[in-house]
Formats: sequence, structure tokens, C-alpha cells
Amino acid sequence: MSENKEEKKEDPKDQEFKLEKDTELRFEVETGGTITLELSEGLAEVFGTELVKNKKFTFGSGAKVAVFTWHGCKVILHGRTEFAYVSKDTPMVMYVNTHAALEQMRQQAQDQGKRGPRVMIVGPTDVGKSTLCRLLLNYAVRLGRRPTFVDLDVGQGSIAIPGTIGGILVERPADVEEGFSLQAPLIYHFGHASPGANMQLYERIIAKCADVFNQRCELNRQASVSGCIINTCGWVKGEGYKSILHAAREFEVDVIIVLDQERLYNDLKRDLPGFVKVVLQPKSGGVVERPQPVRRSAREDRVREYFYGVRQPLYPHSFDVKFSDVSLYQVGAPALPDSCLPLDTQQENPYTKLVHIQPGAQIVHHVLSLSMADSLEDNLIDTNIAGFICVTNVDMERQVMTVLSPAPRPLPKRYMLLTDIRFMDFR
Repeated sequence: MSENKEEKKEDPKDQEFKLEKDTELRFEVETGGTITLELSEGLAEVFGTELVKNKKFTFGSGAKVAVFTWHGCKVILHGRTEFAYVSKDTPMVMYVNTHAALEQMRQQAQDQGKRGPRVMIVGPTDVGKSTLCRLLLNYAVRLGRRPTFVDLDVGQGSIAIPGTIGGILVERPADVEEGFSLQAPLIYHFGHASPGANMQLYERIIAKCADVFNQRCELNRQASVSGCIINTCGWVKGEGYKSILHAAREFEVDVIIVLDQERLYNDLKRDLPGFVKVVLQPKSGGVVERPQPVRRSAREDRVREYFYGVRQPLYPHSFDVKFSDVSLYQVGAPALPDSCLPLDTQQENPYTKLVHIQPGAQIVHHVLSLSMADSLEDNLIDTNIAGFICVTNVDMERQVMTVLSPAPRPLPKRYMLLTDIRFMDFR
């Protein structure tokens, strides 16, 4: 009898929240738990995606969610939350006004045969840059636009995995639970979780990504009019600031939205041409600063989702790959001092140099990028990525490595690039 009472006590009760118009329910899922969200009355949205009434949405461990309503609603939560509260202090009205201004620019571009707005979101870490990108993209898609989402944040990797930059044409609103559909993304290998690990490589692949986007806009009028929304990493000082200016030049941005940092806003106003609109906006009160271990855990979760899925479980394949069937490279090599070079010779740029690697124990648990290059003449750095595998074991005697792959054998191409991203598969 006492056991039954104890079980009943542990079972989480439903929490019901009645939201007035222009208010927001913010909650975080308890570590190791799940939360079921249901809209029972009225209209509401999550980061710009409308909720379907009486449909249950499930969020996993550590998820931070904000349910906003323009007209009022009633929401039911089932599960254990770290916190859950309703706030009237929200920048949503300002964000939707920003969307309206961008839509006016798109309409003007459509009427005059010009290109649409190219928007870059900048700011320090944990101010809600990714969330604002998602909002603006969702609102644009709901009006029939087809904007391009470009993610330059190699630390989190919302399009592919950390250690990459990429872009994707957004054709429908993001799924409430899983985010945007990631069919046919364009991904480039960087290999590190911070741009500072190789700034020359970072700026080179930004330039390549911008070049491909410009080519798409020339061929696709709707994509050109819809423009793009660019997410950036939170490094805004020194070399990080220079990379923001570099990205702004390469993508020829029209609008830069600075979140929550007045100094960065003034620096950009000073250093960018006058035709670039620089706008300072506040961050949401629901944004939570994440310590380094939490950010590291989020990176691991992104890689795990790539192999095992978010909501629908995926079943990756494990198989052996012969050393002789693949060629493994690393981008970047230590720079040699001039005294070590022969007279009248210049060394190749060490930061973008391809270094051949012999598979061994040093690559176990590392994620490898699978290049779409058919030969070394295609230039592995400037060629997009087909996908990723993780090395789970290396057998030097048999000259094979065991890999975890989302697709069955054989691998699509021969050439692979080593990343610093590690994944321990404990399943």
C-alpha cells in the first residue's frame, strides 16, 4: 500500500497555464526527463511555429521552450520541469516588427527585380541568436517565402553537426520538436568546435559558402527575393570580430541585428558601409547562460541526434572499412620556421594544407567528414560534405577500422577529413 502511495507521489501532475495575450510560457525540461506540451484552447506558437490544438508535443532532457500567444490560450504540461513560468516581459513585438520590415524589403525586391534582404544575427554567446533566426525564418515561410538559412556557428551546428558550416533552403516552418527539415543541406568541413582553431580555414569556407549562395540566387529568383538569415558564433572580439566583418562582406549583407551588446553595435556602425542597416535589439528574458560543460554536452547531443535521431529513433549501421579503400586527411599543419626552408622558397599555407593521415588508434571516437570529391584535384577543402561517420575501433593487424554510419556500406566516396569532434557511442 505504501509503495503505491510512493509511486503516485512520484508521478508528475499536469500543470495548466492560462496565458493572456502577448505573454509567454517559458519552461525547461528536467535533466533525464521529458515534457509533453498540449494546447487546449486558443492560439499559440513555439519560436514562430504554430501549435496544433489538442496535439501533444514531446520535448527531451534539457530542452528550453517558450510558448508565445498573441491572443491568449490555455496550455497543459505533463512531466517534470526545472522551471515553468509565464512572462509578460517579452521582445516578441519587436521581433515581429523586424520581420515586417524584412518582408517590406522582400516585396520591394520582388517589385523592382532586385535581390531580397540578407540578414546576419550577431552577439555574444547565449543571447538567443539561433532562436531569433528560427523566428524570422518561420515567419517568412508562413508568408510563402523561401529564405536560405546559413549557419556559421561551428560550436553548435544546428544544420549538421558541430565543426561544420552550412546552408539550407527553408521551404516549410520548423517542426516544433525537431526543428527545420534538413533534406539536401549544403555542408562544409571545418573540423573544430571554435573558429579560433584555424581562422584562415574558417574564412575560406565562409567565402565558398557565400559564393555558392550567390550562384543559387542567380538561378533561383524566389530564393534571391527571399534572401537569407545568417547565424553566427558568439565570439565577438579580436579575430572573432574580424570574422563577422569578413562574413558580412562575403555575403554582402544588408541588415545586421545585434543582440544585447551596445559596444558591438557601435563597432559595426563604424566599420561597415552606410548602406548596411545595423540594428540593436534586446535579448529575451528567457535566455539562459550555459556554462562550458553544458555547451559541451549540447555538442555531444547534436552528434548523437545525427546518428540516432531526435523523435523517431534511427538505427545506424556498424561495419568495417579497409584502410586501402579510403584516404584520410587533416586540414592544417604546423608552420615551419623560415630557417628550416630551402633558400628562395615559400612554404605552402600551413593552415589550409592537406595532410595525409595513416589510420591508427589516434582516430578512435573521432567523427570523420565524407567528402563529395572524386579526386584530390577537386580540392577537398572547397568541396561539400556528403555526411559523417564515427570511428569506433581500429584493427592494425587486419588493416581495418570499424565505423558507425547512418547509411549501409559502401561509403559514397573515398576521401575523408578528420575532425576534432569526438563521440562516445555507449548504446
